[in-house]
Amino acid sequence: MPQLRLALNQVDSTVGALASNADAVLRWTRHAAGQGAHLIAFPEMVLTGYPVEDLALRSSFVEASRAALRDLARRLAEEGFGGIPVVVGYLDRSETAQPKYGQPAGAPQNAAAVLHGGEVVLTFAKHHLPNYGVFDEFRYFVPGDTLPVVRVHGVDVALAICEDLWQDGGRVPAARSAGAGLLLSINASPYERNKDDTRLELVRKRAQEAGCTTAYLAMMGGQDELVFDGDSIVVDRDGEVIARAPQFAEGCVVLDLDLPAAAEEPPSGVVDDGLRIDHRTLSADPLPPYEPEQFGGYAERLDDDEEVYSALVVGLRAYVAKNGFRSVLIGLSGGIDSALVAALACDALGAEHVYGVSMPSKYSSEHSKEDAAELARRTGLHFRTVSIAPMFDAYMESLGLTGLAEENLQSRLRGTLLMAISNQEGHIVLAPGNKSELAVGYSTLYGDSVGAYGPIKDVYKTTVFRLAEWRNRAAVERGETPPIPENSVTKPPSAELRPDQVDTDSLPDYPVLDAILERYVDRDQGADTIVAAGFDAELVTKTLRMVDTAEYKRRQYPPGTKTSAKGFGKDRRLPITNRWRESGHAPE
Repeated sequence: MPQLRLALNQVDSTVGALASNADAVLRWTRHAAGQGAHLIAFPEMVLTGYPVEDLALRSSFVEASRAALRDLARRLAEEGFGGIPVVVGYLDRSETAQPKYGQPAGAPQNAAAVLHGGEVVLTFAKHHLPNYGVFDEFRYFVPGDTLPVVRVHGVDVALAICEDLWQDGGRVPAARSAGAGLLLSINASPYERNKDDTRLELVRKRAQEAGCTTAYLAMMGGQDELVFDGDSIVVDRDGEVIARAPQFAEGCVVLDLDLPAAAEEPPSGVVDDGLRIDHRTLSADPLPPYEPEQFGGYAERLDDDEEVYSALVVGLRAYVAKNGFRSVLIGLSGGIDSALVAALACDALGAEHVYGVSMPSKYSSEHSKEDAAELARRTGLHFRTVSIAPMFDAYMESLGLTGLAEENLQSRLRGTLLMAISNQEGHIVLAPGNKSELAVGYSTLYGDSVGAYGPIKDVYKTTVFRLAEWRNRAAVERGETPPIPENSVTKPPSAELRPDQVDTDSLPDYPVLDAILERYVDRDQGADTIVAAGFDAELVTKTLRMVDTAEYKRRQYPPGTKTSAKGFGKDRRLPITNRWRESGHAPE
């Protein structure tokens, strides 16, 4: 059987950074070529970054992407890599698409190209366009209608882009019909919990349907609220794993494959889903037999808590670095949320780039002030204490606030203080709110919700505790000091805005609350269904009402790392003005 050394570059890219993204492709190609690769691949839209959102609708950006692709082909050849086919994702436009109602003007396409000999020898666009969750590709792109196939050293390689594997039909069965020896799919599939298991089963299934070895190359890194976890996979035609890349790490997977020889006559015509085969022969003859040297390997899997924690670190690091910031600022209350955010920030950026401020009021307990200081000592982050008591007294003397207004004033003073330090010193503020609090509106606008990024906004409170315990346990296993004080983990959560306040004064116990929220927010279950699952009807009605009426707060919360299948924001889009209530009763 013909042999082929395949290089899958599981790399990061930045939206809009065409020049630096092209430099990265060149750099990783140099690395793969040094390992003797015969076919080199990069992720979906690696040249432009992903997702480009409304940049796809700007003709200037589309043309810049096309020009950058041609320039990259030239540079690869000038460096001596012209003889190696390189598959690169980029933004293109259809030359033939006629304007249609409901399609984006200019016919942009989520595309990929094969670069060879200093030229763009083959281009194709994603056939299946996702339009769910965070994806809006029907808004931006027109679909491709070909099955691209390149012959490399006597092997026919069919090409696909991400959703082409996730949806039934299309290029997967078409690859079988075309007699492909390898199906290569380039992807930018965002991370969410448990997706690695789903992804593995998908690739196994598609390989069996395509009847050939299947390589799933994934992006790694972060873009705004999305994290890409890598986890590239190669399986044989029977679905057995040949190689699996690490999670949350850039790298190049190189492996030698034995693949079926291509038919003497190149495939042609129209196959499944009306796809027209677009075939290019780059090297017709198989390579002389050689001893395999690259076997890919199987990277160790992360456990569930380490996986989520790693996603949060990668997402925060990417947001800070890609937006040109150097340091972050956190209000340290001594509680579990700010402690976890601080630990994440130290792991993502280094403690020397993390600044913490304790902002006690007359209601702040001694143990909370001590816990904040202890966290700083354990992690090595910069720490200071600024009391809000004088500011609070001045406001109270002028306004005479009581009750909730008095409580929220304290939170807003802290928010103002943080933003003032941010403006003065150049740090960006991290908001410490978790998904449970955001869901029920248990936060103060312009108070604890201020910030440029919310690292744990898609993490329920019960998971916050689990992640903190995991991080401390991991530190002990490595012989390090656990970053989060034990008292921050074990004491009852409290905003400390009035005497002896605890969260359960206003909210159900978090395990119960999170179980209800997971059903309502993540799975869109109604009140009747949740009650039928065994939850108290009055509690369900109260909880759902809090969620429904807090939409206006969530719209004003900063972006943050998505870790679930349905995070607040693009995943879950509800009107602010909304008189429908999921309480088991008809609307007004």
